[in-house]
Amino acid sequence: MEKTFVYTPKGVCSRQIEIHYDGDVVTAIHFQGGCPGNTQGVASLAKGRKIDELIACLEGTRCGPKPTSCPDQLAKALRQIKEQND
Repeated sequence: MEKTFVYTPKGVCSRQIEIHYDGDVVTAIHFQGGCPGNTQGVASLAKGRKIDELIACLEGTRCGPKPTSCPDQLAKALRQIKEQND
């Protein structure tokens, strides 16, 4: 059964990340705000991939001098989903 998780990122331009998932697979991601090309690209690449795989790929990604990025914030949101479902 598909579920939805809404996350408020910190330290980035995106204001909200909405993640749709079924079990451990991401079915869709929608970013509010942020760099449209980057967030749309990340959302497209994430579709159909497992949560653990995405965390491993995205966690620790930085945006210039910032200690985080939209992909890193997505990884944090995915970790929260994983923790809730364990």
